[in-house]
Amino acid sequence: MKILTYNINGIRAALKKNLLGFLEEENPDIVCLQETKAQPDQIDDSLFEHLGYSCYWKSAEKKGYSGVGILTKRTPKELIYECKHSLFDSEGRILQMKFDNFTVLSAYFPSGSSGDFRQQVKYDFLDFFMEYQTALKKDHPNLIVCGDFNICHQSIDIHNPIGNKNSSGFLPEERAWMDKYFSSGNIDSFRHFHPDEQNHYTWWSYRANARKNNKGWRIDYISVSDSLDAKIKGAKILSKAMHSDHCPSYIELDM
Repeated sequence: MKILTYNINGIRAALKKNLLGFLEEENPDIVCLQETKAQPDQIDDSLFEHLGYSCYWKSAEKKGYSGVGILTKRTPKELIYECKHSLFDSEGRILQMKFDNFTVLSAYFPSGSSGDFRQQVKYDFLDFFMEYQTALKKDHPNLIVCGDFNICHQSIDIHNPIGNKNSSGFLPEERAWMDKYFSSGNIDSFRHFHPDEQNHYTWWSYRANARKNNKGWRIDYISVSDSLDAKIKGAKILSKAMHSDHCPSYIELDM
């Protein structure tokens, strides 16, 4: 089974860049999307249904902002659209999909780069999400979290760790949260297979030819519960996919 995650920075824009052709070629079983920036009635589900997917969307109340989605070729057992936090639900941050023997989340963590207020919102989300996923795993231990965490965990996950030491997304408090998250029963699937490899990123600024020069950040993750450790067979970042300022990544599981 192949699960792919992708911050597409606007689904309508990504579709114009042949997102469908990419999905047809990669053929993942489940696709978790972030930053869809669209309401459900602005998305033509038939385009994805033609490829065999059922479509599920959690949009922000604010049009053209945030939003997550899941495309699946497997029939889900249950969909949960609300995380029971008024702000994060209104911003379309989390969509949960349960299957018989695992649960998938598509999550879009807030960015704090616009100022102190949104940085505090980000910290609030981190506190909330830690408790949310811990509680969820009590009944659904096989949890797969796909999403844009908006945090680089380690120095090898960012092109200039010294120059960005005071940047939102690489702050000591954010990195400490990632330490706690990945030491509390969650596996960073990419680092599971590529523990020391450098220059693997999932986001590049549009400025100063950052992508061409591979001056990027690895802020998109697929985390897998420790209970699924033996099931993970591979993980890869698809840096050549060019539908967004992010790129997709995927894992392969033997379920």
